[in-house]
Amino acid sequence: MKEKTYKLETAENHYSDRKYNVNICFPEFTCLCPRTGLPDFATIIIDYQPKDLLVELKSLKLYFLNYRNKGIFHEHVTNMILDDFKKSCKPFSIVVTAKFGTRGGIDTTVKSSWPN
Repeated sequence: MKEKTYKLETAENHYSDRKYNVNICFPEFTCLCPRTGLPDFATIIIDYQPKDLLVELKSLKLYFLNYRNKGIFHEHVTNMILDDFKKSCKPFSIVVTAKFGTRGGIDTTVKSSWPN
């Protein structure tokens, strides 16, 4: 059975005449280590300044499920989330921070931003 792929959905920003920041924190992110297949756990933090579109939060939660069974490096998943979010919402700016849990005695935090 093929897994469903979830897409980010958007909503109109009724306050596009002003700049403001949105901070989203998702502490239940999971993906798989591409080397061992073991689960990796992370908190994903998205800070963005919307233009005309906002991300619809339920679609974001479902979008994160796309990674649940995916073997992917921390750096790659962080940048993929930024690229997909930027493509769907077209914000003024965005920063994605992924704080991964300890694995093998190493904590990893990856931060990617646009524009740089």
